[in-house]
Amino acid sequence: MRNECLQYRCQSTQIRVENVETPFTRGIRAGQVLTMPISHGEGKYYAEADTLAALRRNRQVVFRYATAEGQLTKAANPNGSLENIAGIINEDGTVLGLMPHPERASERTMGGTDGLLIFQSLLGTLVEDGSFLKR
Repeated sequence: MRNECLQYRCQSTQIRVENVETPFTRGIRAGQVLTMPISHGEGKYYAEADTLAALRRNRQVVFRYATAEGQLTKAANPNGSLENIAGIINEDGTVLGLMPHPERASERTMGGTDGLLIFQSLLGTLVEDGSFLKR
């Protein structure tokens, strides 16, 4: 949905890692805060109450917008996403959807390397066993 502020947002933001039991986050600490850029006008995550409950129950919420200290606050949420959700995974654990751009945070010259942690986790999963690709 459109950002709650109705403005296009292009800025750095922090996201807290909620689930480290995914191919995309297995090399990251639970609760770790990553800094990544966002660039969107339609980034507000919305879902019906029953869908949100299922996402929580199934541990499908992978990232939430947070402060640099890891606090989930309204001010840390750049687009008004419900429950500060910044990224979710499908039920099979094979698809990660997130609004921040890890590919834009993968070189120091671009302002940071926190996005590399996601790609390194995925690469580690592929190298170790590749089993999630067979699901």
